[in-house]
Amino acid sequence: MILELDCGNSYIKWRLVPPIAALAPIDGRAVDIGQLLDQVDTSAKCGLEKCRLVSVRSDSETDAIALRVSSELGVEVLRAMPATTLGGVTNGYLEPERLGLDRWLAMVAAFSLRRRACLVFDLGTAITVDLIAIDGRHLGGFITPGIPLMRDQLFGHTRRIRYEGPAESVLSDVSPGRSTAQAVEAGCLLMVRSYIGAQLDEASARLGNAFDVYATGGDAALVSDLPGVTCIPDLVFRGLAIACP
Repeated sequence: MILELDCGNSYIKWRLVPPIAALAPIDGRAVDIGQLLDQVDTSAKCGLEKCRLVSVRSDSETDAIALRVSSELGVEVLRAMPATTLGGVTNGYLEPERLGLDRWLAMVAAFSLRRRACLVFDLGTAITVDLIAIDGRHLGGFITPGIPLMRDQLFGHTRRIRYEGPAESVLSDVSPGRSTAQAVEAGCLLMVRSYIGAQLDEASARLGNAFDVYATGGDAALVSDLPGVTCIPDLVFRGLAIACP
C-alpha cells in the first residue's frame, strides 16, 4: 500500500493506494500533520510500503511533514521535485523551479491521458489555468483567486458582510441572493464560471480546435457541467505517481 500526500495551501490531501488496482483508494484531508497521522494510522499499519509527496508549502514545512511521516510510519518518503520535462510535457516557465508543483503534476497527468493539447483548471484556494500544446509544450497559464480567497477579501475589507460558513446550498445556484450569504456565494460562483467560460472561449486561439479540458481541485465540481469539461478530482495524485513511480 502506498500513502500519497498533496500538501496544499489549506489542507493536506491524502490517499492510500492498495496494491490491487481493482480496489478503490481510501482518501481524506487533514488540516495539519497531526490530524493526518491520526486519520491514516489504522489503515497505514496494514502493509504500508512507501509514501510519495507533493507540496506547495515552504521547504521547512515540507521537510517537517516528510520527517514526521517517515519516523512515525516507518516508510521512505519520495518527493516530487521541479523538472524541465516529465511525461512528455515541457515546463514553460522561464524559471521552471518556480512553477507550482501541484500545477505541474496536474498538467503531466492531463497530457498523459490522451497525449493531446489540453487546458487544465485547478480550482482550490486559488484558480490556476494551464495550456499544453499537442507536442507537450506548456504554453504558460494564469492564476486568480478562488472562491475561498474571494470570501476572505469581502470579509476582510467590508464591515457588514458577515455570515457563518459558506452557504453550501447556493454553491450551484446563481439566482440573485436574498440574504448576504446567498448574494456572496452566488456572486463568487458567477465570477468563477464566467472566468472559466472565457478561458474556454479563448483557448482555441492558442491550442487549435482539438483540445481536451480537465478540471481538478476542491471546487472543480462547480464547473463540471460546462461544455467539454472533464472533472478528474485526483489529477495531481495521478501526476505524482508519474513523478515518483
